[in-house]
Amino acid sequence: MSDPRARLLSLLSLLQTPRLWPGSELAQRLGVSGRTLRRDVDRLRDLGYPVYAEQGGLGGYRLAAGAAMPPLLLEDDEAVAMAIGLRTAAAQPVAGVDEAAVRALAKLLQVLPARLRRRVDTLASSTVAHPFAPAMAPVDPDTLVVTSATIANHERLRFRYRDQGRHVEPRALVTAGRRWYLLAFDLDRDDWRTFRLDRVTTAVATGARATTRDVPGGDVAAFVASRTMRMAPTCKADVMLHAPAARVVDRLGGPPPGTLTDQPDGTCRWLAPPDTPEWHALRLASIGLPFTVNGPPELVAHLRSTAALFRSGTAGPRPRPVA
Repeated sequence: MSDPRARLLSLLSLLQTPRLWPGSELAQRLGVSGRTLRRDVDRLRDLGYPVYAEQGGLGGYRLAAGAAMPPLLLEDDEAVAMAIGLRTAAAQPVAGVDEAAVRALAKLLQVLPARLRRRVDTLASSTVAHPFAPAMAPVDPDTLVVTSATIANHERLRFRYRDQGRHVEPRALVTAGRRWYLLAFDLDRDDWRTFRLDRVTTAVATGARATTRDVPGGDVAAFVASRTMRMAPTCKADVMLHAPAARVVDRLGGPPPGTLTDQPDGTCRWLAPPDTPEWHALRLASIGLPFTVNGPPELVAHLRSTAALFRSGTAGPRPRPVA
């Protein structure tokens, strides 16, 4: 490759793949001598890219983290993936991250080629936010960084949780909708615990080595799901929907959880697995068809209280309260 600028960009693109590159392989890919390769590496260093060289038969070059953020070279699919990820991050409940994601996305879209910008815009225009997404307390980004670092480094972690000190061995961070959970082994309670990350404060890595432990059942996501379900009262649901099952599936874009069985009279019976009354009510509202609840009583009570609230809110203007 005779053009020095094009060769330098090609070298940078190769080095951004996280691996140790033997000098002979880099020189062969670029079609240059070892001397020219070393000169190009020095040019990258002058531009602020920390290229480290390891000597010996198993040595080579690698790009490491430096003191400042240098420009990145992205392939087409990488740029589109990053733009999509930034759009998603802009809607996440991590304090300060939404604004940073918007700024980064604006910079990225400014330099994206038109063909890639169309791909990103097409996806954005065909994607909508769920209208029932609940508002969540924001997660402190420093807590997120410290916690994830202790997981990666297998360190113990101390923090405050609901004004109580906790000493844990963190295992994983799990996202559920717009909420973050930390799965950790609580050393003081000698048991696995799940913590909402928005309630974690003053997280500090202790530097002490964490013991390697197996999560009960072996599935982190399933274990956290089972624990979080225990935190809220749940119940099964037995509902008669006044429409055929096919119409219900068409309304939802797929079958609801549980079993949906057609009845001889043209209705269908929905037996839903355990969930909170709020989520059962949300699914029924999403279906948008007449129904009769056979049980349980707690679901009936929740629907009645919600209906009363809605009736009150649509009854017309009320006198202003006297101060």
